[in-house]
Amino acid sequence: MTWDAVADVAAAVCFVGGALLALAAGVGVLRFPDLLSRMHAGTKPQVLGLVLVLIGLSLRLRSGGAVWALVLVALFQMLTAPVAAHLVGRAGYRTGKVRQDLLVVDELTEAQDRARAADGDDEEPAGRT
Repeated sequence: MTWDAVADVAAAVCFVGGALLALAAGVGVLRFPDLLSRMHAGTKPQVLGLVLVLIGLSLRLRSGGAVWALVLVALFQMLTAPVAAHLVGRAGYRTGKVRQDLLVVDELTEAQDRARAADGDDEEPAGRT
């Protein structure tokens, strides 16, 4: 077996694995019951699935310039997906979309209460019970 054949087989395995992870992310976003579970399903397997597809593509293309471009795409995806998930989770928490009964530790409520007390704002935010 030549190097080209091995690289093509590895690329195919990466493509299939990445596609299955992207499918799992989509199913998880549709089927999970609450915001935090959906957020997890939308970020973790999606990023790993994209990285696997990019690895498969770089194995298939075997071009230096294309591989560096794919590395940049993977790097930016890994940098931006956690930030976006954090912002979505924070917005969902502030608007009352997070189920409080599922939280084991809730440090954000304490921090928000301290900030509200420091500002002198005694009003309860909309959506929280």
